[in-house]
Amino acid sequence: MGKYRFEEAEHEMFRKSLRKFLEKEAVPQYEKWEGDHLIPKSFWKQLGDMGFLCSQVEEQYGGLDTDFRYAVIIGEEMERVGASLTGVGLHNDITVPYIEAYGTEEQKQRWLPGCVSGDHITAIAMTEPGAGSDLANLSTTAVRQGDHYIVNGQKTFITNGINSTLVLTAVKTDPKAEPKHRGISLLIIEEGTPGFTKGRKLNKVGLHAQDTSELYFEDCIVPASNLIGVENQGFSYLMEKLQQERLVVAIAAQAASEDMLELTLDYVKSRKAFGKPISSFQNTQFKLVEMATEVELGHSFLESLIEDHMADKDIVSKVSMAKYWLTDTAKKISGECMQLHGGYGYMEEYKIARRYRDIPVAAIYAGSNEIMKTIVAKRMGL
Repeated sequence: MGKYRFEEAEHEMFRKSLRKFLEKEAVPQYEKWEGDHLIPKSFWKQLGDMGFLCSQVEEQYGGLDTDFRYAVIIGEEMERVGASLTGVGLHNDITVPYIEAYGTEEQKQRWLPGCVSGDHITAIAMTEPGAGSDLANLSTTAVRQGDHYIVNGQKTFITNGINSTLVLTAVKTDPKAEPKHRGISLLIIEEGTPGFTKGRKLNKVGLHAQDTSELYFEDCIVPASNLIGVENQGFSYLMEKLQQERLVVAIAAQAASEDMLELTLDYVKSRKAFGKPISSFQNTQFKLVEMATEVELGHSFLESLIEDHMADKDIVSKVSMAKYWLTDTAKKISGECMQLHGGYGYMEEYKIARRYRDIPVAAIYAGSNEIMKTIVAKRMGL
C-alpha cells in the first residue's frame, strides 16, 4: 500500500508491529472465521492487549492518546487481511468517539477502559427495517419514566450485533417533534438489559466473518444515565460523527483497491496462456494501467482529505465524494481483477473472489452512494 506523506517513523513502526500481529493471529484463522460467520471475542481481547483497540482514547481511560494517523493505519491493515474485520474500525473510529465526544465523565470512566481492553465490543444501531439512510423517520421509541427510558422497536443490519456488549442506539424521544429529526436521542443499551434481545445472525452475500444481526427492544428498561449527550440532540451528533464514519469507509475501499491491484499483478505475471505470461498481453497491460491510475488518484485525494480531517476543516463535500467514488472504484476494480484471474477468480480459495463479494456493500452502508451525491449536490447549490 502506498505510504502517506504524513506518516513518520513511529507510524511505520506501528504499522509493522500491527501487520506482524495480524499475519500471525488473523490471516491463518480468517478462513475459519468466515466459515463460523463470527470473529471470536478472544481475538478482540488480543487486539486490546496489543493496544490496537481505540488507541485514540485518552491515557486516563486506558488508551494511548494517539492521533487519527494511527486509526488510518489500523483501518488499512485490517482491510488488508479482509473486509470482515470492518467491525474493528466501527468500534474504534465510529461508535467509541460518541462516548468520547458527548459522554459524561462518569460514562467515560464506566465504559472507555473496557472498549480499549476488548472487554466491551460496541455497535451502533441506526438502521431499521423501514428506515435506512432516512434517519429522521426511525420508529424506535424511548419514553422517559422516572430515572429510566422504556425502549420499543427493532434495528437491523447491525455490525458487531452478535458480539456487542454496548449498543449506541438512535431512538425517538419526541415522536411529535417538527421537523422529525429534532426528536432523536442516543442511548447506550447494554447487553443483558431487560427487554433487549439479539436476533439471528444475518446471512449476507459477503463479509461472512463479520457478525451482522437484528436487535429487538420490547419494553426495554434503560437507565436515563445511559443517555449520550442532550435529549433530542442525537441527530446533530450523528451528522457530525458520520463524516469520520464515511472517511473510514473510504479508507477501507482504497486499501481494498490497492490490495486487489497488488495480488492481480502477481497473478498475471505467473499465469501463462498460449505459452507466455498473461501480463504480456496488451489488454492485460491496459487494464492494469487503468486500475493503477485510479488507485494513484484515489490515494492522493484520500491523503489530502485525511489531512483536512485532522486539521478540523469542513470535509462534508469532499468526504461524500470520496466515499462514493472510492467505493464505486473498488467495485469496478474487483470485477476487472476477477476477470484477469479467469476461472480461478471465481474460486473461493482465491482472495479476489472474496473481495468481489465483500466490496459492494460499502456503496450502501454509512449512507448510500446516492445519498452522498445528494449531499454534494445540495452543497453545490443545486
